[in-house]
Amino acid sequence: MNRGTILIVDDSEDDIFFIRRALTRAGISNPIQVIDCGDEALAYLKGLNRYADRIQYPLPCLTFMDIKMPGKSGLEVLAEIRNDPQLKKLVVIMLTTSGHSRDIAHAATLGANSYLVKPSDTDNLNDVFKKAADYWLQVHQHTDLLETSAFHAGM
Repeated sequence: MNRGTILIVDDSEDDIFFIRRALTRAGISNPIQVIDCGDEALAYLKGLNRYADRIQYPLPCLTFMDIKMPGKSGLEVLAEIRNDPQLKKLVVIMLTTSGHSRDIAHAATLGANSYLVKPSDTDNLNDVFKKAADYWLQVHQHTDLLETSAFHAGM
């Protein structure tokens, strides 16, 4: 499995606990970083202030982002990510309790890679994270891998 870092951006300690547990139960052993607000997520992703050390705070291979958070919302963070040439290719999965079609459409318009509604029971939560992690860490072909392999090898 991809050993890149997974970033969880969520302000709920309970949700973070259950997300971590679901990833563990899904057999995902990737390093995990947790950020609890949108402004701090942008600082992390841009490598600002204490996040400048990319060994300790690497760019994630997969980001799960809550929509409703203090400071900037997940959708505002997503918009900034997609407008930043250094970050625009990051895999960002919106993770929320809202299944409203306008939120889903807004996330899609902003460039979310996926939109997951947090199930209320742990069995379904485990299943959702297993499927998401399997796809985004194993099946999905990351564009950054394509850019650094054959294309830079002169092919």
